[in-house]
Amino acid sequence: MGTSLDLKVGDVVEVRSEAEILATLDENGELESLPFMPEMVRYCGQRLTVGKVAHKVCDTLTRSGMRRMEHAVHLAGVRCDGSGHGGCQAACFIYWKHAWLRKVDPADADTTPRPVPAPELLPLLTIASRRPPAEDGTERYRCQATELLRAAPQVLPVKDLGQFVEDVRSGNVGPLWSLRALFVGVYNRVQDISVKKLPPKLRLRGGRHWGYLRGTAVKTPSGHTDLQPGDLVRIKSKKDIAPTLNADLLNRGMGFDAEMGRFCGRTARVARRIEHIIDERTGEMLHMRSPCIVLDGVVCEGAYAASCPRSITPYWREIWLEKVATAEAAPEESALRAAR
Repeated sequence: MGTSLDLKVGDVVEVRSEAEILATLDENGELESLPFMPEMVRYCGQRLTVGKVAHKVCDTLTRSGMRRMEHAVHLAGVRCDGSGHGGCQAACFIYWKHAWLRKVDPADADTTPRPVPAPELLPLLTIASRRPPAEDGTERYRCQATELLRAAPQVLPVKDLGQFVEDVRSGNVGPLWSLRALFVGVYNRVQDISVKKLPPKLRLRGGRHWGYLRGTAVKTPSGHTDLQPGDLVRIKSKKDIAPTLNADLLNRGMGFDAEMGRFCGRTARVARRIEHIIDERTGEMLHMRSPCIVLDGVVCEGAYAASCPRSITPYWREIWLEKVATAEAAPEESALRAAR
């Protein structure tokens, strides 16, 4: 049983010193199978705010659904910069075990002395961030994303209603949001059963999950508009995006899901172009033949995924976006500010 601080969204915590964290780690630089990564060291001694309570995670490796995570949180604004993992651009929300943190009263002055470095910590983490190379010599990495199934080994089914109560109790979401997530989860489970048990003509909306996306392309098209950071774009409608997706909702290997569909019609600024990310399954660096786009402030909200707190950054094909003309930019951005 790990350390529990009963943390909630909005709580202020202080990241423990390098020496204190080192004392919690095994020979692989892990606590309860969750790696403490080189990118996390710079936060030692800092005071930060709990952004989400990571009591569950969505499985993006084997698609088994939700899985239970113990004694972990995400800290507001703290994402991996990839500096210790070959420059990976995924910008994942970092997991922090309670044992790596101490809860503090934000009203109290920060009188904690500057933490003394532990020189042996970073070398341990650097070695632990690499797997043995592939047969062809390709470098392979280990990070929190690649080890997530070990860190969260227990599948969390929709029928475990306690997860939805915890979503509200922790401050991750409100009651109505949680009820909707429960409804969508049950609905999607029924749809899965109908696909297995019923003939096509008896399935509701073809057995599709909530969001009712359907790709219609046999050969998926590409589109290149050379979008650059700072460009204002509008996400196309589901109707316009459907012809770019195959039956598996993929466009040249990249998925478009119901969570992304919720942003259709909205505008956002291009944050960056993604050219390489770590493959969570193999640990190898994937180099995009066609760079994809990340939009500023657009993250998965878990509305159709049991309120998953991972806040994953969606990747957008350029063909799913349309650049907003300069003349439209001012009123569009005013509307965005008003919505916030």
